[in-house]
Amino acid sequence: MARKKTGPHRKVSAKRSSARPTRRNHQARVAGSNHLETTIERDPNLIKRLLKALGPGFITGASDDDPSGIGTYSMAGAQLGFGMLWSALITFPLMASVQYICGKVGMASGMGLAGVLRRYYPRWLLYPAVFGLVIANTVNAGTDIGAIAAAMELLIPIPAIAMIVPITIIIVVIQIWKTYRFIERTFKWLTLALLAYIGSAFFSKPDLGEVISGTLIPRFSLDTTFVSTLVAILGTTISPYLFFWQANQEVEEEISMGRVTLSQRKGATRKELKYEALDTIAGMLFSNVVMYFIILTTAATLFKSGKPDIESATEAAQALRPLAGDASYILLALGLIGSGFLGVPILTGSAAYAVAETFGWRHSLDDKPHRARAFYAVIAVTTLIGMLINFIGINPIKALFWTAVINGFLSPPLLLVIMLIANNTAIMGRRINSTLMNLFGWTTVVVMFAATIGLVLSWVK
Repeated sequence: MARKKTGPHRKVSAKRSSARPTRRNHQARVAGSNHLETTIERDPNLIKRLLKALGPGFITGASDDDPSGIGTYSMAGAQLGFGMLWSALITFPLMASVQYICGKVGMASGMGLAGVLRRYYPRWLLYPAVFGLVIANTVNAGTDIGAIAAAMELLIPIPAIAMIVPITIIIVVIQIWKTYRFIERTFKWLTLALLAYIGSAFFSKPDLGEVISGTLIPRFSLDTTFVSTLVAILGTTISPYLFFWQANQEVEEEISMGRVTLSQRKGATRKELKYEALDTIAGMLFSNVVMYFIILTTAATLFKSGKPDIESATEAAQALRPLAGDASYILLALGLIGSGFLGVPILTGSAAYAVAETFGWRHSLDDKPHRARAFYAVIAVTTLIGMLINFIGINPIKALFWTAVINGFLSPPLLLVIMLIANNTAIMGRRINSTLMNLFGWTTVVVMFAATIGLVLSWVK
């Protein structure tokens, strides 16, 4: 039976909400049977404790392997072979550190990123960031809906175009009429679909020597294909929607435990941050392992057979069938369907969180539809507009290209602001970044700015 939805958020005065609670006060507020730490640590089974610790970070990591991301990794393997395997090792620490920082911002401030930007930063910074996020997420969601339908057509004899509307309706209904806990549990199960991409690699029979070499020896080139592929990988793995989603999901976690006011949510204990770090690292590791095996599979099959010209994850699955067999083909199709149903709600949901916080609207997946009409309206509208991309003749590959361009220019300055937020004691209290987190965070900022510059240079070359 679904848990009863949490009551409305109570508004608090500016004076009260801006006060920074001490660590002792926060510990006192969160103590009790509904405390996440308590729930996890009471379970005597180690495996169950680990599974309970997995939440927003794990789901966020898995959602990064959505159909558009899978398409990017498939093209990387098909065009450049095993030489791109090392990129998974590089993106993991960058991705994990950024997502941990975003989650920590949500926990320490009690707000999502847009809420923090609205309260502490000028509007000229907030509005372009949110506008770019909404545009990119809407287009990406639309192409992912099309990918789900195309993958279903690979398995059942129904035209993809006929399945787009039903798929869209299912996604919107679940987001609007189900509780946060139901959605979270559903997302956790959907992450299992991505194991199909790991399984498919064993049917591709890769050369072990080439795999080890491609993994451990980074290769760089100024070739346009290499530069654009590397930039695409960075832009796909370190995307703005992930920043917003993770921060807001940490807030949702606290709301679901009864911390409905801002003052109740502000602050974070060391144990809370420890579990957030475990959750995030597990999610980003899972994401990068899936990415690694997708590149490996397509490198061992499409690249080796001289078939680099694929433009989507669906085309990759079709091209793999005669090379790796029906088992691999079916696994890839199932993985694509599961990843799409996971990715689309997170894309539209992160856009809705950002818009709602920008304008001060109620926003929680635990709110009933009539209590957060504007928030759910954004989810519905962005999903429906995305769906229309599949009917109005817009080339989905070109649409994804421009999505990547928007994200490419949005990510670096947004990461810069996130790092400033994470070191601002007025927002974070005692939970400002450590030296190690600053090292990884600022490295990611530099890498993403360099990637954007590389993208521009590849165009003018």
